[in-house]
Amino acid sequence: MEIKNTNHIYKEKLKKTERFAIWITDRIGTIGFFFIIFSWTLLWLGWNMFVPIQFRFDPYPAFVLWLFISNMIQIFLMPLLMVGQNLQAKRAEIRAENDFNVNIKAEKEIAVLMKEMKELKDMIQQLSKHQTL
Repeated sequence: MEIKNTNHIYKEKLKKTERFAIWITDRIGTIGFFFIIFSWTLLWLGWNMFVPIQFRFDPYPAFVLWLFISNMIQIFLMPLLMVGQNLQAKRAEIRAENDFNVNIKAEKEIAVLMKEMKELKDMIQQLSKHQTL
């Protein structure tokens, strides 16, 4: 039984679209991205509500469109995030299977070592009996 690097196995099997989904999940699924979107939304709404009218680029009720767009972004990102999470779960399954195989191999090796230790113990006992006679 060969010990495998599951990271290589996982990456070799990914399609380009799956790599893109993981890239999205890795970038968007962070608190930093949340703060960027939250700050951008506050800035957008604040600017268009509180600065003088001549400087507003999206005055009321147009910023409602921004809220609609942000909701649409969320609706489109949710499936992408879920795809990325599913792919990461597949990777975890590959790693778990490899860990299981490594554990089986280690258990077999330990059984062999235990048998050899018992044989050595028996030989030592026989030698000690011969020396005492």
